[in-house]
Amino acid sequence: MKYVNAESILPEELLKEVQKYINGEIIYVPVSNGSRKGWGANSGSKNYFKIRNHEIQQQFSDGSTIEQLSDRFFLSHDSIKKIVYSKK
Repeated sequence: MKYVNAESILPEELLKEVQKYINGEIIYVPVSNGSRKGWGANSGSKNYFKIRNHEIQQQFSDGSTIEQLSDRFFLSHDSIKKIVYSKK
């Protein structure tokens, strides 16, 4: 998120209206609902965890134990169980 001077982007009348409520302070204007990206879309985290979880499920179906997967992926037993027993 970067800061932009309101004078450079807002029409003068709108700027005056905003200044009535908040003068000289920093405000955050969220994106509209239709253009909001989902969790992990920008950083690639969502895709990383999807691939990792698929790999865990594959190794489990190939015979790896929950203990082995827990050690290999540095996750708790409960986390591995949630991944391997999920319906996805």
